[in-house]
Amino acid sequence: MTLVSFVVPAYRVQGYLRECLDSILDQPFTDLEVVAVDDCSPDDSGEIIDEYAARDQRVRAIRLTENVGLGPARNVGLDRAVGEYVWFVDGDDWLAPDCLPAVAERLTGTRPDVLMVDHVRTHWNNAATRSAMRDVFPEPPGEGTFRLRDRPETLRLLHTAWNRVVRRQFLVEHGLRFAPGWYEDVSFSYPVLMAADRIGVLDRVCVNYRQRRVGAITRTRGDRHFEVFPQWHRVFHLMDRWGPAVDELRPAVFERMIWHYLTVLGNGQRIAPELRPAFFAQITADYARWLPPAGYPTPDGVEGLKHRLVATGRWRTFSALRAANRARDAARRSARTAKRRVAPVARRNARRARDVLLREYYRAELHRPVDPTLAVYAAYWYRGYACNPAAIYEAARRLAPQVRGVWIVRRDRVGTLPPGVEYVVAGTAAYYRMLARARWLVNNVNFPDFVRKRPGTVHVQTHHGTPVKVMGLDQQRYPIGAGRMDFAGLLRRVDRWDYSITSNSFSTQMWDRAYPASYTTLEVGYPRNDRLVTATPEEVRRLRADLGIDPTEQVVLYAPTHREHLPNYRPPFDPERFVEALGPSARLLMRSHYFHDRDRRPRRDVRWSRVTDVSAYQRVEDLYLVADVLVTDYSSAMFDYAVLDRPIVVYAPDWEAYRLARGVYFDVTAEPPGAVAMTFPDLLDLFRTGEVWSDAATKARQQFRARFCGLDDGHAAERVVRQVFLGESAAPRQGC
Repeated sequence: MTLVSFVVPAYRVQGYLRECLDSILDQPFTDLEVVAVDDCSPDDSGEIIDEYAARDQRVRAIRLTENVGLGPARNVGLDRAVGEYVWFVDGDDWLAPDCLPAVAERLTGTRPDVLMVDHVRTHWNNAATRSAMRDVFPEPPGEGTFRLRDRPETLRLLHTAWNRVVRRQFLVEHGLRFAPGWYEDVSFSYPVLMAADRIGVLDRVCVNYRQRRVGAITRTRGDRHFEVFPQWHRVFHLMDRWGPAVDELRPAVFERMIWHYLTVLGNGQRIAPELRPAFFAQITADYARWLPPAGYPTPDGVEGLKHRLVATGRWRTFSALRAANRARDAARRSARTAKRRVAPVARRNARRARDVLLREYYRAELHRPVDPTLAVYAAYWYRGYACNPAAIYEAARRLAPQVRGVWIVRRDRVGTLPPGVEYVVAGTAAYYRMLARARWLVNNVNFPDFVRKRPGTVHVQTHHGTPVKVMGLDQQRYPIGAGRMDFAGLLRRVDRWDYSITSNSFSTQMWDRAYPASYTTLEVGYPRNDRLVTATPEEVRRLRADLGIDPTEQVVLYAPTHREHLPNYRPPFDPERFVEALGPSARLLMRSHYFHDRDRRPRRDVRWSRVTDVSAYQRVEDLYLVADVLVTDYSSAMFDYAVLDRPIVVYAPDWEAYRLARGVYFDVTAEPPGAVAMTFPDLLDLFRTGEVWSDAATKARQQFRARFCGLDDGHAAERVVRQVFLGESAAPRQGC
C-alpha cells in the first residue's frame, strides 16, 4: 500500500501550483501519490495538473465540472486516495526540501492516527515567521504518541489541515470530513485531534505556509467571514454527540473558539467597519451558548480583558480599546518613519534645482484634467520605439485613430524614431506634463516611482518576454541575481498596473506569483510577434538586402541574455571558429542584450567579413525574420523566434551556475525548443553534423511551440487595442 496520499486542491493557484507539486514529487521518497483536484478553476490550474499527470504516474488528475469549494474538493481527493496516510496540502503552499523521509520514518515507526508537523509562514517579501510549535512544546515533544486529554496544549497549534498527516482509515471510521464554506479547517482539524488515540508531533518544519499579498481569504473583506461561526458550531455539536468522552476538553476547545473569533475580528482586512458590531454580537452569543459549566482558562493581560468584554457584550468599550491600541501602534510607526525620512530629505535637498522645479511642475499638472485622448508609450527605459508598446501603438493608430499616441525617449534615441511618431524627451517639462495628464500609459517596463496612478487612467504593462529566469518577488530567493532591488518599491509600481499582457498561460502563471496585485491579465499573445506572423517573403528579402545579406546565405543569429549577477561575463563564443564550422555560405549576426548599451561605450568593431554585430539594430523582430537559425541561452528570444518555426539551438555553457545563482522557472536543457549544447565544441558539432535540423530537434521545437506560441496568430495587438482603448470585452474563458 502507498504510504502517503497527498491531496492537493487547486483553485486560482496557477502561479504557485508548479512549486507545490514539484516540492512533493522531488522529495527523496517515492512511496506516495498525489491526488490533484482542479476545483473548476477559471485559470490554468487544471491544465497544469494534467501536464504533471501526463509525465508522472504518481499524479492523479481530477477535474471537477463545478466549483465546490476547498472543503468539498478535499473530500473528493480523500475519496480517491489509496494511501495509508493522507496529507492535505494547499496548492499555493509547498513542502520543505527533504522533509518527507523524516515524516515517513515517524509514520512507520509509531503508526499514529495523526502526526502534527511544523511549518513557517513565508511572506510575499520572503520573510519567514515561525509557528507556535516552540511555545506549545518548549521541550521537545519526543517520538512517542499521546491522547489529546494528556496534552491539551496541542490544540494551540494552528488549526489547519496541512500541518497534520492523518491515517486514512481513521478518518473513514470516524466519518471525519470537511464541511463546505470558509474556515473549513476548524470543523475538521479539532475533531481529528479529539478523536485520535495516537497523536504524534514532529518538530521539524515541513510546510511553507504562503502568505499571499492578494487572493487569500485572510486578505478579502466581506460578510463571508461570518461563516466561521457555523464551522465552530459543528465542532460543539459533534462534542455533544460524543458526550462525556470529550467533556474534559471543552474548556480548552472553548478558549480556542473565542481566540479564533477575536483573531478574525481583529484583522481589519476581513471585517468591514459596518459589520463589526454584528460580528461581535455573535461572538457574545456563542460565548453564552457554549461556555463550559466549569469555566475555562481565561488569558492574562489585554487578551483576557477582551474575553471579559465579549462575555458582557460591551462592544463600545471593546471598540474603544481597539482604537486606542491602533493609535498607539500608528504613533510608533510614525516615529520610525520620521527617522527613515532624514536621509531622503538630505538627498532631495542635494538635487539640482531644475529637477525640483520639474517635479513641482509635474505635481501641478496632476491637478489639471486627464486628457481623454492621450496615450503615452515607452519601452526599455526610454531607449526608443520598440517591442510590444510599438506594436500596440501601430494597431491603435489604425483601430483607434481618435487616440493621440506620444512616445517618451531619451535624447540620444530621438534619431531612431520612425518618421511621423510624436515624442517627448525624457526629463523635459513636456515629459512630466504627458505623464501627469495621459489617460493611457503603456510600457514594457515600469514607469518611474514618482509617477502617480490617477483615477480614470489606465496603466498597461506589456512585459518584454516569456520568463526563463525568475522575476519580481521570486528573485528574493536568489539574492545574487536580485542585487539591491527594492521589492517594496517594485510592488508599489505593480499596484499601478491595470492590465498585464501575457503571451501564453505559462507567463500568466509566473507573473501571478512574481507580481501579485489586482491587475487584469490579458493573455492574448505578444503584440510584437504579430509582425513575425504577418511579414511577407518580399519584406524579408528587403530586410536581408538592407543588412547586406546575400539571398543565398544561411543566417545564424546569436543572441545571449544578460547575467545580472556577473556583469562582465560573456559566454565563451569564438565568432571566427563558429563561421568556419557553418561553412562558406553562412553569415553570423551577433546581438548583445539591451542592458549592455546602457553605459553607451563604443563596442568592439567586429571585422570578420561574415560576422555582423547587430546589437545596435533597433527592432529585433527584423533580425528574427532574416535569420534561418537562432542560437541563444536563457533569453526570451527563443519564445518569440519559435513563432517562425525555424531551428533554435540552446547554448548553455553556464547552465548549472546560472540556475543556482539567478534562478529559473523551467529547465531549458530538459524542455528545449531544439538542439542543446553545453560547451562551445559541442555547439560547433551540432552544426557540423546537422543535428540542428534533425528529427529530434524538430520534434522538440514542435512541442515547445505548442506550449508557448499558440496565441501568436498575428492579431495580439488588435486584441489589446480593442479591450484597452475601445472597451470591447474579451472572449470568455471556456469551462465552468
